Amino acid sequence: MYKLFLRPILFLFDPEAVHHFTFNAIKFTRRIPGVAAFRKKIYTVTDKKLERELFGLTFKNPVGIAAGFDKNGILLDELEDFGFGFIEIGTVTPKPQIGNAKPRLFRLKKDKAIINRMGFNNDGVDSVALRLENKTTSLIVGGNIGKNTATHNNDAKADYLYNFKALHHVVDYFVVNVSCPNIGDVKKLQDQEFLEDLLLELKSLNATYEEPKPILLKIAPDLNNKQLDEVIEIVEKTKIDGVISTNTTITRENLLTSKNKIEAIGNGGLSGQPLKDRSTEVIRYLSEKSGKAFPIIGVGGIHSAQDAIEKLEAGADLVQIYTGFIYEGPKLVKRINKALLRST
Repeated sequence: MYKLFLRPILFLFDPEAVHHFTFNAIKFTRRIPGVAAFRKKIYTVTDKKLERELFGLTFKNPVGIAAGFDKNGILLDELEDFGFGFIEIGTVTPKPQIGNAKPRLFRLKKDKAIINRMGFNNDGVDSVALRLENKTTSLIVGGNIGKNTATHNNDAKADYLYNFKALHHVVDYFVVNVSCPNIGDVKKLQDQEFLEDLLLELKSLNATYEEPKPILLKIAPDLNNKQLDEVIEIVEKTKIDGVISTNTTITRENLLTSKNKIEAIGNGGLSGQPLKDRSTEVIRYLSEKSGKAFPIIGVGGIHSAQDAIEKLEAGADLVQIYTGFIYEGPKLVKRINKALLRST
């Protein structure tokens, strides 16, 4: 129904406008008696065999919604209704920011892909933390943290520390996002020395809390093998809890969309099916080269149950979807979980 009727209508309109419209519609309709229960019946698969224990947390199932979809933690209960096993909010920054100029979100329909240059638009970490204090969802909630665009890279560490303190009491794990291509020059943020210093300081701060939270690093798909080796070294040295592989890509290779349209869109991170194979390659490399030394959350180009299974077989412990959720519809989560049950 979604792909045959609803998606063609939604895809007639501006992607960002549709995103906000859909959010409002999902939230409004949940207030109608019986809607939440109906959605859960249609989309949710509940089975102990789907549970995953990772870095001290119990995930109801291994399929999560990636950061960027619900930046401000507005749809936590609603996303639980759609069968997700965990939710990652953000990327959040210390100060609210409107992000980059519009238009900044583009569909590549032929490629089942999206290009975005949103620029960390969010309500600011203090507002998000206040909202999360009232959350009722039983799902694991992760907090994806970044720096404000106006913050110089030399001062970026303070932004991450501020976010960490503000969210510590309301999220279950943290993701340090230094790989988003939409916030200016990120080379400094991905430098090994900078990352080790940042992560060690976050670990030190984390240790001061009665209940320390897992810390993960989100990496780009555009890293070469030498840089991936550095990621393994960083995880080993800092003893963080895992890696999310991968963020969006700046490459534009092997796309079906015309070159003229791609050039007209301009800069931004590419997500969706074109990222699938590269994301899986990075997962496999990290897993095999490290000897499966740390957990990996796999994300990038998951549009089917088989796509998710490929990432898990490559070494991922959990998976996240975003663009696939938009193109394939909410039943994608159920299809993945049912396929996982059949394979057990």
